[in-house]
Amino acid sequence: MRHVIIATKNKGKAKEFEALFSALDVEILTLLDLDDAPDIEETGTSFEENATLKSEAIANMTGKIVIADDSGLVIDELDGRPGIFSARYAGEDKSDEANIDKVLFEMKDVPDEKRTARFFCSLAISGPSMKTIVVNGTCEGKILTERKGTNGFGYDPIFYALDARKSMAEMSSNEKNKISHRAEALHNLKPVIEEIF
Repeated sequence: MRHVIIATKNKGKAKEFEALFSALDVEILTLLDLDDAPDIEETGTSFEENATLKSEAIANMTGKIVIADDSGLVIDELDGRPGIFSARYAGEDKSDEANIDKVLFEMKDVPDEKRTARFFCSLAISGPSMKTIVVNGTCEGKILTERKGTNGFGYDPIFYALDARKSMAEMSSNEKNKISHRAEALHNLKPVIEEIF
């Protein structure tokens, strides 16, 4: 069995990767499976840079093929915020609820037609003696005025996905995995993975 390390300690993200990888003959490991996996500081100025920092650091440490993702919510009316700061938008504690509250507060007077947003995902794949490759994916939508649904994580309850006509948190995992930004990025990564293996 071939192994790929997903450079995350986020169980929600890991679950999405496992579901998205189920068609390939690859065993998924995460940073939770590694002893003493470091927290890689996200010092990049873009999703692509942060994903690359993480994938290269863990690949150098383990000598294995590593996929790192950096993703977040980009809101047009907020000049692209929360963007690369999505996980810590309301502070270093990484609270999904506090992040959602902050976005809802900042968007409270914004009319419906100006609530456009997208989830953006960069995936970087690195490994021994290979050049890092980065692919992206997006999911277009808009910001709701209140939470809807109880599935998912992060900003899912306030993100209305245009293709699905409901919030990300109102979808099953299967529905979300068909239209999410991560699904699109992983779809774009599949030919790369097939070539590597």
